[in-house]
Amino acid sequence: MDIVTTLEIPRDILDSARINERELKTELALSLYSQGRLSIGKARELAGMSLWEFRQILGFRHIPPHYDQNELNRDIATLKELGRL
Repeated sequence: MDIVTTLEIPRDILDSARINERELKTELALSLYSQGRLSIGKARELAGMSLWEFRQILGFRHIPPHYDQNELNRDIATLKELGRL
């Protein structure tokens, strides 16, 4: 069972920031991802985007992907299995 939390932000604050609710969710998702507090999957879910769309925004914003040595090793192993390396 998912529990949903509602965050109330006064309309005048959104208006002052010249941002709508969807954009705010995207900004929050980008910020939490860049801080390492959300995985890319959860961040794109929060932003309401596909993985491809979210990765595009990361690129536009110059936010580096979280890619560690273990992930690199898994990708190399996969490429070897596929005969591409």
